[in-house]
Amino acid sequence: MYIPPYYREEDTSKLIEFMQAHNFANVISSDNNKLTATHLPFVIEERENKVFLVSHMAKANPQWQSFNENELLVIFQGPHAYISPSNYEKQQNVPTWNYIAVHAYGKAKIIDDPKEVWDLMERTIHEFEEKFFEQWKSLSPEYVNGMLKAIVAFEIEVTRMDGKFKLSQNKTKNEQQNIIKSFEKSDDSTQREIAEEMKKKQ
Repeated sequence: MYIPPYYREEDTSKLIEFMQAHNFANVISSDNNKLTATHLPFVIEERENKVFLVSHMAKANPQWQSFNENELLVIFQGPHAYISPSNYEKQQNVPTWNYIAVHAYGKAKIIDDPKEVWDLMERTIHEFEEKFFEQWKSLSPEYVNGMLKAIVAFEIEVTRMDGKFKLSQNKTKNEQQNIIKSFEKSDDSTQREIAEEMKKKQ
């Protein structure tokens, strides 16, 4: 991902926080020069100063078979918004787009031990809907085991992350304030999110 210096975010804790807040991501792999992408929910975990992305996909999805030793890319996308040149002080300007994205790279490990898969599913439930856990425990073992046999669980140990927080850092303070004030009054929730993120960068 191309990242000019003024848009680059290198604070690992902020990148992890962002991924956890926007944890429905795209996992992209390459096999024999063929690219494949799947949209998946991820549980982002820190263990022994390492970052792991934990998820699962349908066993019928052939993408997992190409994981092997290939590096994977997982793209986490956050709020984004069109920026009108009407916010700028000079007429000679063009529109642009503000957005936040994190690219995480690493290799996948397939989890095939039934106990580990069960544990992964329980961690996923706790992450996304805590109150479902009681219902989960009441499901018949036959039903649950049948569901678990239909998925492939995996985790990616992250080897590097690229964070791009493109929030008008290259514009004047007055121009930034124009965008923030405009977006704060917007009916579009993503524009209001961008305004909040821009204020954090000031």
